[in-house]
Amino acid sequence: METSINIRIASMDDAESIRSIYNHEVSTSTASFDLVERTVEEQRIWLSERSGAFSVLVAEIEGQVMGFASLSPFNQRCGYRTTVENSIYVDSSIRKFGAGSRLLEELLIVATRSGFHTVIARIGGGNDASIALHEKHGFTTVGVEREVGRKFGRWQDVVVMQTILSEDSPD
Repeated sequence: METSINIRIASMDDAESIRSIYNHEVSTSTASFDLVERTVEEQRIWLSERSGAFSVLVAEIEGQVMGFASLSPFNQRCGYRTTVENSIYVDSSIRKFGAGSRLLEELLIVATRSGFHTVIARIGGGNDASIALHEKHGFTTVGVEREVGRKFGRWQDVVVMQTILSEDSPD
């Protein structure tokens, strides 16, 4: 694909495109353990909850949103405030053209600039492509949660991966 990929911060105008990409994964894959597709209003709420340090990035090709990545709190307890969880979803029509890699690269820059220490990826359903993407960007597997989800009539494992962004202490 010769077309350039533009990565930018998502806006509320991107809600429908993000929803469409996400809902495709909800209905067809184990990339998400959601069982019910999001409405536009639910997607807007999700977007509004992610600003500042908990950013959402989109990958645009020729002005069309074709993927997104986000940072979310890892855990609500204060002691976990420097750890975030990432999510990446790319439209199935452009996979293997580098959009996921560009999104993750930029997301890790945002996480570092926001002062986070570590990023956790929880990859469900034996998604080898996502595992390889995260390994490419310095994540290592730190564990497997066995049969913690159920989708499409089967128990699903979750591979937990982690990268440490800085060795500095926030104190």
